[in-house]
This record gives sequence, C-alpha cells and structure tokens, in this order.
Amino acid sequence: MSDINQAPEPNQPLDRFFADSPNDPARDLSEVNAVELISTVSVHLLSAAALRCGLADDGEEYQDLDEARTIINALAGLVTAAAPDLGDTHARSLRDGLRSVQLAFREASVIPDVPGEGPGEKYTGAVA
Repeated sequence: MSDINQAPEPNQPLDRFFADSPNDPARDLSEVNAVELISTVSVHLLSAAALRCGLADDGEEYQDLDEARTIINALAGLVTAAAPDLGDTHARSLRDGLRSVQLAFREASVIPDVPGEGPGEKYTGAVA
C-alpha cells in the first residue's frame, strides 16, 4: 500500500506501510518527509486510542482505559509539539482526532477526571 491517505491495517508494521508496492522492499525512511511520518504515527496512535476507548465494533472486548490514557498522552504530546511544523491543515485534523478520543475516554470513564487532568489535557488544555 503506497497511498499515505489510507491508514494501515491494525498491527501492520510501519515498514510495510511505507512500501512502494507489496512486492518491493520498504522505502528507506530517509525518503519519507517529516509531516508524512508524524501523520502516519499519529493515525496509528489515534486508531489504538479509539480501540482502547471501546470505539471498535466489539468495543468492550478491546476497551482498556489505562492503555488508552497512555496512548492519548503520547498522541497529545506529539501533536502539540509537532503542530507548528505540520501546518494548519494537518495539525487541525490531528487535533480534531485527538479531541475525539479524549472525549470518548471521558465518556467511557466510570470515574471522570477533573477537567484539565484527563489524558493529554496537560498538553491540550481541558476538553469539554
């Protein structure tokens, strides 16, 4: 799969995602620009966070809010740090996805976090 606009399948190694075609060796990471790499990693983190928040078809089977918190914190740090270099279009999409999983976490949580102390909120501010 060489189209960066298509997310890789879950648990698919990144080197296979960056392959020019299924039969070619993986692209050298030196050929992948920073925005593409950060966006791809962010999509993986978003997908994993959504899964751990219980947003999959069989949501409760995969829900693990401790894991979701860790992933969302990492995603928030990455998106916040990279936003100035990503440009508005890329950063806005990633922030929207991040906000969605933060809200999903809040909804799934039996004991809600204090506003501003939820996953990733030390980087993004309180999510409501």
